[in-house]
Amino acid sequence: MNVRSVIDGDMARTTGSHSDITGPRIREVALRLFAAEGYAAVSMRKIAAEVGVQAGALYNYTPDKQSLLFDLMHSHMEDLLAARSEAGTTGTPTDRLEAFTRFHISYHEERPHEIFIAYMELRNLTPENFAVIEELRGKYEDELSGILRAGVEAGEFTLVDPRVATRAIISMLNGVTTWYRREGRLTLTEVETIYWDMVRKAVGA
Repeated sequence: MNVRSVIDGDMARTTGSHSDITGPRIREVALRLFAAEGYAAVSMRKIAAEVGVQAGALYNYTPDKQSLLFDLMHSHMEDLLAARSEAGTTGTPTDRLEAFTRFHISYHEERPHEIFIAYMELRNLTPENFAVIEELRGKYEDELSGILRAGVEAGEFTLVDPRVATRAIISMLNGVTTWYRREGRLTLTEVETIYWDMVRKAVGA
């Protein structure tokens, strides 16, 4: 049973709980606070206060702060992999690289807190939890590396090290969530096109 099930199940069984105190609410608050202040700076007491329960009562819903962090990261990576699998890609390596670029930007634009935590708070995971998240992240990055290797083999890309290029590209794409605003002068599609042009040039396509 995963942490999400424990939180939701225990939450539903807790006598006297208010109807708006739910497992998703705890994760929502923890996600926002971890992203804004950093995992180390956020106490369980602060999370409880934001949710609206006593600090001691929070442990009826989640084992500890580490479990909350792991649950947020694990849920994000599983959802990301599922969405990427559903999207699928076909065509040439160049076609697939463009599809990956646009997917990564559009998917994470709606989830800036999740992607921030997924990359910036890895250092705060226990070794066991880190290994799980690192494996999931590796699956996502492996798709991009595979596209880049296929592009090199097909003569479409000019790269020295596809693995290094993978990390550089993802790092660049992640940056969109730090500055893009929907009310700004560019639409998300326009941003995707600009970034795709930069990625294309970076791989020599």
